[in-house]
Amino acid sequence: MSNTNPAPGGFGPPSQPPQQPPGTPGYGYPQQPPAAPGYGYPQGSPGYPAAPPAGYPQAPGYGMPAQPSNGMGTTGLVLGIIGVVCSVTFIMWFFGVILGILAIIFGAIGRGRATRGEATNKGAATAGLVCGIIATVILPLLGFLLFASIMGGLGAAS
Repeated sequence: MSNTNPAPGGFGPPSQPPQQPPGTPGYGYPQQPPAAPGYGYPQGSPGYPAAPPAGYPQAPGYGMPAQPSNGMGTTGLVLGIIGVVCSVTFIMWFFGVILGILAIIFGAIGRGRATRGEATNKGAATAGLVCGIIATVILPLLGFLLFASIMGGLGAAS
């Protein structure tokens, strides 16, 4: 056999390991000095440095994607609906016009964000824009025409 220096009894590994040049690792994992016993948490974890070495750029992270900002379109829709309701009740038509103008502004901003891909509610923003136009222009115009026809009918009856 190749074992020229057997252990006592003739069985098992040689009593001395084979000689290797200094600085080269032996069989298996390289030998490391034993860690000093201590208390608390370790200072660092192996394989994960605390900061990248100087001179090397940090790789971009793979974080969560940005959430869509649907607030403007939703606000435009809510203000447009309230504006239409206020414009239909002729007592509060003034609030309906103001809310309609705000619905047009918020709806247009919401549609712009949806077009750029920052929001996902293009339909709600468009509905808010349309409701704002109805509350601001069409219903007050119809109310004025109704008022004029009533007043014209009363004047012709006299």
